[in-house]
Amino acid sequence: MQSQYDVVVAGGGTAGVVAAVQAGRAGARTLLIEKNGILGGTITVGGINAPAHFFAWGRPVIAGIGWELFRRTRELCGEPIPTPEFTLNNDKPGHLTLDKAVYAAVCDEAVLAAGVDLVFHAMSAAAVFEEGAWTLTVCTKTGLRKIRTRTLIDATGDANVVSLAGFPLVHSPVVQPATLSLYGSGYDVQQLDFPALNAAAEAAVAAGELKSTDLSWRNTGPESFLKSHGVNANHIRAPGADTSEGRTAVEVESRRAMLRVYRFFKKQPGLEKYRIDWFCTEAGIRETVTIQGKETVTVQAYESGFFFDSALCYAYYNIDEHLNDGKGINYRRLGLNVLPTIPRGALLPAGSRFLLVAGRCVASDREANAALRVECPCMAMGQAAGALAALSARMGLDPEELPLEPVRALLRQHGAIVPERLTGA
Repeated sequence: MQSQYDVVVAGGGTAGVVAAVQAGRAGARTLLIEKNGILGGTITVGGINAPAHFFAWGRPVIAGIGWELFRRTRELCGEPIPTPEFTLNNDKPGHLTLDKAVYAAVCDEAVLAAGVDLVFHAMSAAAVFEEGAWTLTVCTKTGLRKIRTRTLIDATGDANVVSLAGFPLVHSPVVQPATLSLYGSGYDVQQLDFPALNAAAEAAVAAGELKSTDLSWRNTGPESFLKSHGVNANHIRAPGADTSEGRTAVEVESRRAMLRVYRFFKKQPGLEKYRIDWFCTEAGIRETVTIQGKETVTVQAYESGFFFDSALCYAYYNIDEHLNDGKGINYRRLGLNVLPTIPRGALLPAGSRFLLVAGRCVASDREANAALRVECPCMAMGQAAGALAALSARMGLDPEELPLEPVRALLRQHGAIVPERLTGA
């Protein structure tokens, strides 16, 4: 880790990896810091290895570096490369999965091949803009290091760097619950008596031995949990998870929930040999905070496919707000051929200079964020932020001041799909 960079990316998750690779490939001296010992964020640490969606309405809508990493992972695993035809006139295209372990290693290779300096087990401790550049204090295992950078990208998902820099965030009084993904085995799902298991679960909930959300998003008992083997199956309330204290509470409660389920299953007929083969080291967080941006994506703009003049990437996912009461999901499908766009200003904290975000803390209202938060849009935002940051450092212009055509040209050069206004729109 050097003391001077053109671009520093804080957070090596779904968005941060792509942002760092884009900035590095564009010739910027780039540093990527990550608090864990692995890249990939929710795909790897959170165990949600189904990015959803690169395609919509029979066409690719998100490509570039994120698609390249996905495709390379599938190729290494000998798995077929999906094509967009299956999404034609389909408002709920299937999730495309990838191998978590191989994806993590592919991310390492791509980041280092782009000439990016990579430091694990490091977090931002302070961020100050002075004399036209950022001084970022990084907490490493051996002490604090001060780094100077022209342009700074917050890809923490929680806008932690934006907060450290003193810019306001939007906090909702209610946020979506988290999920601790795991994989259980030791049983034959075809041999289970689900009516009896449901009755036993209801009795355990009434006795305080279980919470209904330990087993299901919708208070429907253990059937969906057991059929999915526990992958993306439960709900854990997650207030304040943008802070260390709030995140600690979520992680502890998620493992309490796992232990409650384990104890319950081991006592049930057909589940005596139940075991947990793996569990994620972090709960998957769906929502914490968003930035106050120079532009904001509202649900009305998202669901109408509004074309922002400064649009740099598409997003495609149905509204998918997980409810905090254990009663399911606020789920609404997008209209036929609707393709939402994400503008430059939604990546820029209001009042900031040479500072960008990428990922689920993008400036958006809660319902729009319930779609924008998923992995493919975060990949697209990461590439947009990486291109903006690299050109900002090269040209000495704030990202808001950059002419859009060079940004779009750089994105296209690296395979990204840049939104275009439809004829007559």
